[in-house]
Amino acid sequence: MAQAAFEGFPEATFAFLDGIAAHNEKPWFDANRALYETGYVAPARAFVEAIGPRLRALSLGVKFDPKVNGSIGRINRDIRFSKNKQPYKTHLALWFWHGERRGWDRPGFYFHLGRDGFFIGVGMHGLAGEVLESFRQSVIHPRSAKALLEAVAAVEAAGPYTIGEQSRKLPPRGYAADGPAAKYLLYESLHAGLELPREAARSTDLLELCFDHFAAMWPIGKWLLEEVGTGD
Repeated sequence: MAQAAFEGFPEATFAFLDGIAAHNEKPWFDANRALYETGYVAPARAFVEAIGPRLRALSLGVKFDPKVNGSIGRINRDIRFSKNKQPYKTHLALWFWHGERRGWDRPGFYFHLGRDGFFIGVGMHGLAGEVLESFRQSVIHPRSAKALLEAVAAVEAAGPYTIGEQSRKLPPRGYAADGPAAKYLLYESLHAGLELPREAARSTDLLELCFDHFAAMWPIGKWLLEEVGTGD
């Protein structure tokens, strides 16, 4: 696939995100559907088409789909089981994943732009079931534990990236907290991330900026891909 032209997110993107945050209701969305298409869908599609092929230089198996419910997150919120009944998300979420089944519970590259800021990340969220068990076995295995520590050290040395996230106070039953990477037994997600100035998303150099940071954080994603897998 040829790289598509992309020169930063336009003013329409910020106008839509600010508008939906201030007026999170169906009448406003319906009245601004054209702004949704020009400010949310179209530039998001262009960004995915431009950076997706480049990410394959980091990981040949990365998957992307430049459409809503593919790499582009839906603007509609699932409010069935949520106390927050606002019908729309107030951010643009983009996801580039691994494995045959698209999901957040597999290694990938993440992009988040909203009224509240701009964030990019690499890694794996919501580890559960067999994938979580595979992660824990990799954490305690001497070879893969050493590789994990090396991956984390490489990311930390490359820039001001955050590594997260711990969700447990104690190791899971049956696991001893004395290995070299034992602290990661307290994790049920593993990812690296970086907060960027919101204005950076307007930059004509956004593709280079994101790719460089994705590359710097990729050692953690690579470890997850090689040692934990995708769950497919």
